[in-house]
Amino acid sequence: MPYRSSLCLLASMVRARQISPVVLLEAHLRHIAAVNPRVNAFVAVLEEQARAAAREAESAIMRGAALGLLHGIPLTIKDSFDVAGVPTLCGSRLRLGHRAAEDAAAVARLRAAGGIIMGKTNCPEFLSNYESDNYITGRTDNPWNKDCTAGGSSGGEAGAIASFCSPGGIGSDGGGSIRVPAHFCGIAGLKPTPGRVSGAGHFPAMLHPGGLLGVAGPMARTAQDVRLLFAVLAGYDSQDPFSAPVPLRPPGTAGVRIGWVEQFYQVPVDAEIQATVARAAKSLEEIGCRVEAFEPQGLERAPNLWWFFFGQLPAPFTQKTFAGREADAHWSGTEFLKSALELPTPTAEQVVTSLAARDSMRAALLRQMEHVPLLLMPPCGIPAFRHRQRRWNIGGKNIGLFEAMMPATPFNLLGMPAAVIPYGMSREGLPIGVQIVGRPWEEELILEIAVKLEEARGPWSGPAGFSS
Repeated sequence: MPYRSSLCLLASMVRARQISPVVLLEAHLRHIAAVNPRVNAFVAVLEEQARAAAREAESAIMRGAALGLLHGIPLTIKDSFDVAGVPTLCGSRLRLGHRAAEDAAAVARLRAAGGIIMGKTNCPEFLSNYESDNYITGRTDNPWNKDCTAGGSSGGEAGAIASFCSPGGIGSDGGGSIRVPAHFCGIAGLKPTPGRVSGAGHFPAMLHPGGLLGVAGPMARTAQDVRLLFAVLAGYDSQDPFSAPVPLRPPGTAGVRIGWVEQFYQVPVDAEIQATVARAAKSLEEIGCRVEAFEPQGLERAPNLWWFFFGQLPAPFTQKTFAGREADAHWSGTEFLKSALELPTPTAEQVVTSLAARDSMRAALLRQMEHVPLLLMPPCGIPAFRHRQRRWNIGGKNIGLFEAMMPATPFNLLGMPAAVIPYGMSREGLPIGVQIVGRPWEEELILEIAVKLEEARGPWSGPAGFSS
């Protein structure tokens, strides 16, 4: 069952001629046909395109051609990135008829490294929800429990990877959309610093204001796999207005100080998630890291500012997009839009003052992190929730989705990189992840610590019932 292997192992096997790209792809396609009806992670399986690419990859090996880091590896793409000749529907009927003229920059980088694009994965309409559901593909279920969501907006990608349909791929994250599905589905994911991985060719476009929050990033089953994908994806791109020429750099991890954040101020976190993060903190101490309690100062309003840029500011423009076609709008695209439209239309003064407040918060946190370059914390306040669930009682407090996501959203606002890896299980059999947050442009350090923490955790089996 080669599809159960890690992306790094598969890449080494292909390079060593222990498995052919054609055989590897066909194993994945058979597995997708067998299990995707139970998860509904795919918008499209690009069988013929992928088969042609696999044959070419095999021919290149036989010719002795130079091989890229991902040569012959089948990969998946969230359906918000352009793939040449394929629609980018982004979960909306309003996009029917679209066909991409060229690959998104991140997709092009995967192909240039030898990756084979075998499918596009599901998301909520216009990426506007923490559940992946829409009128075109329908609902993606969590591979660990079909009654629960795989998360959003990269829920289809997380579901495909967790169910062994894909060894890895790319998602995007504007409010936890890589990290929360990774946590819910028991996989690894990285939200990079804006501009570290090109967002060109993503819909909605990663320009201001959305590009202030949203980034493209890798997702896979292990942190080591994510690190390999990041090495391929990272790089300057003139078509991304946030892009910067930051080279890959070896991190120094000896004696690194890590701040342990139990929760976002007084907003409660599920007790099992807190216990899992505490175990991860102990493991980090055992492998030589200096772990200390850390409470960020001055970020109390960060989630509200995130909502201003994510929800309130674009709401009038989104409303115009749906004008005259309200019947085609799906609840996953309008649930938060309705809340945003209840607020006053933002003024120019509000935009400017909000940007200034955001910059002040960012500077304040970076001052606090001058000698504590990493933070260990929950990725979310809850494990994967039941479809359409919106309220939870935690520690005697009743919280909603906005509060539950407070461990994730401030780092979109502040443009800081963060990774999630699976680290434990709830009593109900749902995965629990831990989040590692770093300073801008220091993804290498985050990933190095994530790999070490993963090694300390030991093997991760994945959901049962997806072996055929």
